[in-house]
Amino acid sequence: MNMRLLTCAGCVLFLAAPLYGSVSMSALFADHMVVQRHQPVHIWGDAAAGESLTVEFRGEQRTTTADPLGRWMVEFPPGEAGGPFVLTVRGANALTFKDILVGDVWIASGQSNMTFELRGARNAQQEMEGANLPQMRLLMVKQRFADYPLENVAVTQPWSACTPDSAAAFSAVAFFFARDLVEREHVPIGIIESAWGWTPAEAWTSMTALSRDASLMPVFSAWAVTAAAEPDTLRMQPEKRAEIAEKLSMPNDENLPVPWLPVFKTWAPGALYNGMIAPLTRFPICGVIWYQGESNADPRRYPVYARLFQTLIQDWRSAWSEGNFPFLFVQIANFHTGPDDHWPDVRVAQLAALALVNTAMTVTIDIGDPRNIHPADKQDVGHRLALAARAIVYGEQVEYSGPIFRSMSRAGDSLRLYFDHADTGLVAGGGTLQGFEVAGPDGKFVPAVASVEDTSVLVSSPAVQDPVQVRYGWSDNPVCNLFNKDGLPASPFRTLSMGRE
Repeated sequence: MNMRLLTCAGCVLFLAAPLYGSVSMSALFADHMVVQRHQPVHIWGDAAAGESLTVEFRGEQRTTTADPLGRWMVEFPPGEAGGPFVLTVRGANALTFKDILVGDVWIASGQSNMTFELRGARNAQQEMEGANLPQMRLLMVKQRFADYPLENVAVTQPWSACTPDSAAAFSAVAFFFARDLVEREHVPIGIIESAWGWTPAEAWTSMTALSRDASLMPVFSAWAVTAAAEPDTLRMQPEKRAEIAEKLSMPNDENLPVPWLPVFKTWAPGALYNGMIAPLTRFPICGVIWYQGESNADPRRYPVYARLFQTLIQDWRSAWSEGNFPFLFVQIANFHTGPDDHWPDVRVAQLAALALVNTAMTVTIDIGDPRNIHPADKQDVGHRLALAARAIVYGEQVEYSGPIFRSMSRAGDSLRLYFDHADTGLVAGGGTLQGFEVAGPDGKFVPAVASVEDTSVLVSSPAVQDPVQVRYGWSDNPVCNLFNKDGLPASPFRTLSMGRE
């Protein structure tokens, strides 16, 4: 090899490593942090190339040497829940992190209904006054996008014990979810909020996962359309600005900045995965809670959402290399949308993700706000997510889902529907069962007469003599009231056509 090339390569290598012996670490490592129980504890950071380091945690010690790029990592064996512990890292300098708990770490991600703050929730003042929960720890990831996967995370709020002050601006859904787990499971819970309002699922999925699936190529064409109409132009279109403000129940004053308008690059495929998820993937976790979907309901995006959402789940599981960790998600709520949005299709796409192992869906079709895309009732959302965690992760014998359509049979001129999560029986909330429609071979749906018969529902219509298909809750803001006797609402659904034998 040419000596000049060798010299240049050596310069690059030298400049890539820290010039001085100064140990530094990701913002994931801080006082008050939670590390995942029953998983190896990964500790990593940067130092000078070749620097020797000693790391101590839970009475054990590890030594290592920084590689030529100044990177280092050590691993401690899994442990039980407990603490507080101290983590010490010594090299040319020393770092000490105190009040560390071992418990369960959850990622809370998605768009605006996940970033919705506790101080804006129903009964916010009362909820915040009761937010002194030392076994709950909160970390808020800084919102940023990137063109490539970043190694280090930036934070808006570092690890902190849950107090009224630290919880006020934190995700209300995540707070109520974690509070339920702390109170019922008696184990430390760490919640990492990494979410950004008004963002599509493709921005949270890695470019590697998106690009390996030809059926997801429409994601890139949708981004091209978005890129061609840069959001800055929205600020120059008063009519469009007013329309969006009304839809989001946000103020619209042309003399004020509009932070609720989308940041252009947050819609780029892979951009938020790169900036806000990739830096977390070396940190072992228990699972994920997810609330997103509204931004994928437009005509360009909804047709591939079922495939995209499942790809995202599998992508994150692959990135963490922990197997099929629990992924618990919220189905989008009822809300009066624009005429071009496809919220029923997105709900069915979310329903399809239950085909993946260790997933659960929280249905919110009964607790939305028809006039506000950000309903204030985040208590029930968090509680229902916690029910799923209690059943799937913590092994409690609790019902965690509303009725999920399973199968259909013919009963004369009627159709009988069977459901999972209906063992205790079905009920019509408020009396007469509503929200069902039937269609004949022509595919035209009409309102159906529906009645509960123990654990099944019988549907028919005098206008359809040969019913072959059923749908339920099929509108943006449906009137529908099927529940199981555990008080959990049924998911909207649509059946395939059923022919006569």
